[in-house]
Amino acid sequence: MRQSHADMRAGDQRRLIVAEGAAGSRLDQWLAGSLDGALSRSRIQGLVKAGAVTVGDQVVREPKHKLAAGDRVALVLPEPEPADPQAEAIALDILFEDDHLIVINKPAGMVVHPAAGNWTGTLVNALLHHCGPSLSGVGGVRRPGIVHRLDKDTSGVMVVAKSDAAHRGLAAAFADHGRDGTLERAYAAFAWGAPERDTGTIEAALGRSSKDRTRRAVVAPDRPDARQAVTHYKVIERYRAADGTADAAALLDCRLETGRTHQIRVHLAHIGHPLIGDPDYGRALRTKANRLREPARDLALAFPRQALHARLLGFRHPLSGEAMRFETALPDDLARLAACLRAP
Repeated sequence: MRQSHADMRAGDQRRLIVAEGAAGSRLDQWLAGSLDGALSRSRIQGLVKAGAVTVGDQVVREPKHKLAAGDRVALVLPEPEPADPQAEAIALDILFEDDHLIVINKPAGMVVHPAAGNWTGTLVNALLHHCGPSLSGVGGVRRPGIVHRLDKDTSGVMVVAKSDAAHRGLAAAFADHGRDGTLERAYAAFAWGAPERDTGTIEAALGRSSKDRTRRAVVAPDRPDARQAVTHYKVIERYRAADGTADAAALLDCRLETGRTHQIRVHLAHIGHPLIGDPDYGRALRTKANRLREPARDLALAFPRQALHARLLGFRHPLSGEAMRFETALPDDLARLAACLRAP
């Protein structure tokens, strides 16, 4: 008996198999028919593009994708997005503020803007409370004022626009990736092992991981989703293994020439030196912690986040043209890690 799909609700998943007679069908057309009209074709196309449909083990984002007989197709109907973000009284570490922009030192653990699983407690919620309703129209309702972001568990300096004019200027600067020399971004990164050379450049295109759509990976530059990515690094400190034979870890200064999602994390993993504490890209080299002295070994193994801090941000004020530069010290957790790694 054919299963009815008319009662599909948010969170529901459907797993279907392509019959012999449907070989060669477009994914969106086939799904619309197979779901008995439970979802419109335009809705299905949106879900496909959003990554909610897999064929076999691969996420497929092209509605025109041609199906083969026996293909296993899965669709998850996501939860509906909530109402517009609401203001929340959350303390902010403000480094600078005027009528057009605000610079903050974001703590680790704070999500920048609301998204699935994190609809409250974000930087946007805090900014709406601090800046008032005037912020809500700057750059869009969902991400008001946001022109760049840091991962949830990356700490450090961020700038947010408070006016449309500032948003346009800052967005253009970040889109240009600082090629005109007006944008400067530097990160403190604690990595497993250490590069042989004290300085270097990692130039490797990034795209979506074929194994996990929430992650990024180094990909062939001619792949459709490939984006140029360039990271410059300098070794600041080398932390020797307990037996003194090699570098068990290092503190790197990483400077971005481009600003791709997870760029530093993926690039450092690509050269064999992923970040300490990185749950997505650094697990394979956790065994290097066994070469550290105590208590550094236990602290590094148990470190609860990627050891990455956006320590410096420089840019020109989008209205006055004034050169602005903000630096922050390592937060307490990274300062403790550095002290332990450095201890004889």
